[in-house]
Amino acid sequence: MLICRGCGHQIHESALACPNCGAPNTTSPKRILPAALLCFFLGLFGIHRFYVGKWGTGILQLLTGGGFVVWTVYDFVMIIFGNFTDKQGNRINLWT
Repeated sequence: MLICRGCGHQIHESALACPNCGAPNTTSPKRILPAALLCFFLGLFGIHRFYVGKWGTGILQLLTGGGFVVWTVYDFVMIIFGNFTDKQGNRINLWT
């Protein structure tokens, strides 16, 4: 179950919109656990960004060694706290 950003009502993760207020469900189909593991083990190569569809910044991380490690650490923290987004801008906030 997810919490609607519009009204705080609980909605099912597969729902397209909140039945209470009609706000769209902006949850990504990608999951935190695979993104976090990819970032932790292969973050210097930007593999976690390829996983979420961010090809441009994935290539940039690949060429800069994860933004000289700082970018990778930042991404890892964002992923763990559920604030990382996919290429459509939807938050990745489901663990499995």
